[in-house]
Amino acid sequence: MQLINIGFGNLVSAQRLLAIVSPDSAPIKRLIQEARDRGMLIDATYGRKTAAVLIMDSDHVVLSALPAERLAARMGIAIENLEEEL
Repeated sequence: MQLINIGFGNLVSAQRLLAIVSPDSAPIKRLIQEARDRGMLIDATYGRKTAAVLIMDSDHVVLSALPAERLAARMGIAIENLEEEL
């Protein structure tokens, strides 16, 4: 099982991770609010600004203060490789 450090000593399982998205768009803000209402939101920002939203296969939504690029690097994924595929 591979664990990814999402900041401040918090870890998530790479196998359970579906997506890492930016928190800026309206649909993601609605997703965060709905997860908060259902009790499925995990805030791992420690009071800092949310830089990335992790969507898990268990329907949990995790907030991280680390940007998506940095999380991808910790997973061993180069953002340049992803941009080339698009």
